[in-house]
Amino acid sequence: MTFRNRLQYLLVWKLRVSNRRALEIILSGEVLVNGLVVYTNVELSQTDEVVYHDGILKEGKKLIYIAFYKPRGIETTLNTAIADNLKEILPFEEELFPVGRLDKESEGLLFLTNDGTLYDKMLRNENKTEKEYIVTLDKPIDENFLESMANGIKIMGKMTLPCRIEQIDDFTFRIILIQGLNRQIRRMCYKLHYEVLQLIRVRMGTIELGDLVAGEYRILQI
Repeated sequence: MTFRNRLQYLLVWKLRVSNRRALEIILSGEVLVNGLVVYTNVELSQTDEVVYHDGILKEGKKLIYIAFYKPRGIETTLNTAIADNLKEILPFEEELFPVGRLDKESEGLLFLTNDGTLYDKMLRNENKTEKEYIVTLDKPIDENFLESMANGIKIMGKMTLPCRIEQIDDFTFRIILIQGLNRQIRRMCYKLHYEVLQLIRVRMGTIELGDLVAGEYRILQI
């Protein structure tokens, strides 16, 4: 935890006082954190509320975690300058950020949150987290396809990592990756002369799509 997350820094920033004066204010017992008097330079989290002389210096943030079914045809971006962006369809007033990406023609699970700490952690660990997809192709799957996909295929100048794959029916398979290369599954299939007709992400780590349908969401407890 850095100095910027400490109560002293908040007082210096909000009250425009020196570091020494900020510590004096803390020791005087005039600062409340979540309704309780504090006498030490405590670490603050996103959810902590800080009050000084009945004035709120920092509002406690309610953290929100959402499993959302991104429909096909929607870009995974909050940039309103881009057509068909997420903001056009998300039914939330809060500013929520998507973790990871799904290309416009893909659909399924997006994890949305306003928890900046968790967001950063998940992005750092994105290539260590399992992602599971159900994929439908334009022609029947054969053993060579399954073996090649599982062992890795060279795309964009690099070999994909080995992955788990399971055939569901003649045209459909389940694949579990830890990589997240740009349009990875589509590029892998294209290299084997297959076209992806439908790609649905059904899981990210321990978060599952479940029975959600396009445009629906589920509030998560994390």
